Amino acid sequence: MGKLEESSRQRTRRNELRTMILEGVKVAGVIGIAILAPNVVGAMAKLGMLPSVRQRDVVRRSCDRMVKSGLLRWEGSRLRVTQKGEAALRRLRLKLYDVPRPRRWDGKWRVLIFDIPERQRRLRGEIRDVLGSIGFIRLQDSVWVYPFDCEDLITLLKADFKVGRAMLYMVVDALEYDGRLKQEFSERFGRVLK
Repeated sequence: MGKLEESSRQRTRRNELRTMILEGVKVAGVIGIAILAPNVVGAMAKLGMLPSVRQRDVVRRSCDRMVKSGLLRWEGSRLRVTQKGEAALRRLRLKLYDVPRPRRWDGKWRVLIFDIPERQRRLRGEIRDVLGSIGFIRLQDSVWVYPFDCEDLITLLKADFKVGRAMLYMVVDALEYDGRLKQEFSERFGRVLK
């Protein structure tokens, strides 16, 4: 396995671990690390994510990193998810969001455009990452296309990224030169878009 594949696999594991810990702390409200670790570690062991010898150390180090980055905070001997942590958890969930795809395409394109100022370059990058991971195709830097209804997802995106009117969702009946898009989405979803 090459270095790129291995680093990609490690990032994926790290995000899964971060999501599991944040969700574990959030579900229980306030929870002690002694209580959290066995539950999270048990779930991760069942998924085969961690070698059994280092489980507690990996969870503790991950929790420490999340405390340093402001995603979690200690209240006495217990951990609590911060607002920043809840926002990070929502963004991690958005990347895993699966837009329902009807059996038959209605022939309309969903176009998302956004105009985020240069001073918020990082936010633009995060939005692009989420859209790409969901399955949107980039027409231009701030113009993305999807063939199925995803208005609910876009509403969540607007709320989580706090972009409001800077992001515009359109339902388009016809799109010039859409043959490439139809082909790419057909390959992606395993069925022909007509």
